[in-house]
Amino acid sequence: MKTIPLNFRRKLALEIARYTEKQNAKEHPLRQLFWECTLRCNLNCRHCGSDCKKTAGIVDMPKEDFLRVLDSVAAKTNPHKVFVVVTGGEPLMRADLEECGRAIYERGFPWGMVTNGLFLTQERLNRLMGAGLHTATISLDGLATDHNWMRGNPHSFDQAVNAIRMMAQTPDLVFDVVTCVNKHSLLRLEELKDFLIKLGLKRWRIATIVPMGRAATDPELQLSNEDFKQVMEFIRRTRKEGRIHLNYGCEGFLGNYEGEVRDYFFACQAGVTVGSVLADGSISACSSIRSDYHQGNIYKDDFMEVWESKFLPYRNREWMRKGDCAQCKYFRYCRGNGMHLRDEKGELYFCHLKRLK
Repeated sequence: MKTIPLNFRRKLALEIARYTEKQNAKEHPLRQLFWECTLRCNLNCRHCGSDCKKTAGIVDMPKEDFLRVLDSVAAKTNPHKVFVVVTGGEPLMRADLEECGRAIYERGFPWGMVTNGLFLTQERLNRLMGAGLHTATISLDGLATDHNWMRGNPHSFDQAVNAIRMMAQTPDLVFDVVTCVNKHSLLRLEELKDFLIKLGLKRWRIATIVPMGRAATDPELQLSNEDFKQVMEFIRRTRKEGRIHLNYGCEGFLGNYEGEVRDYFFACQAGVTVGSVLADGSISACSSIRSDYHQGNIYKDDFMEVWESKFLPYRNREWMRKGDCAQCKYFRYCRGNGMHLRDEKGELYFCHLKRLK
């Protein structure tokens, strides 16, 4: 695979970051904990990696079960240093979300949520803020036609925009918008940027779609290599403009785009500083990981015991040196890409650097 050599300054910065990440893997301080509180969802998104539905085969996890996990965490580490992210499914499907949030907050953990915004009203946002909500992420995958096509609901764009407006007017809430780019929305990224700026958005993330779940068989969701380069150039250009703070998502080593399209150098934090509790009680890492790299289950294991004694496949990734990664000279920085990009057999869905050659 032919790749553009890293320039000296970028290589030096990557070596420093690599040393830091080696220390992180050794010490593995838990800093972010995802809770998949439900698999129910009020949308039918074309790209959903979880394949969520309005009625899920797994019931919502009782909040008491997750609170026992937090008690385990608090016994071993400072809860103020562990950020809880409530995700799904769609968290707003839970009528007791405010109660969950308040209980998390009362235990000393800061918390946030990831939502499509469809069920968010001003009254509910006020209640969530009263329950200690610190941050939120809203999904907006393009302008009206593109977003509604992705989300499978003709009202989803208007509701998401309404949620963004409400959050922009909430002083103590830090929030961002995540856009999953596809062949449709790629053509209108400049228009979307101007629209978001007019809405008052300060923080924006762009991601590309992983071919798993429903997205695995939908060619309209996948970008060509040239499309992917266009996304990188758009992000780099937007960051230089300084009108909105834009980052590419946390996945993938990007060669000479490292340091230019996001605020940090790539390093998959799954199982290193990031853990998760899935809806069925499985103990995993980043909630984007859909393959079975589970390390235990809260219904039979203590979370912190699992965190301290297991997660070896996440912290030592030499096993990923195969396929495209086997002879790659940049493996020292990439470490085999994100764990969510590995299938059940450990094979890589795709290599970001290869797309940029």
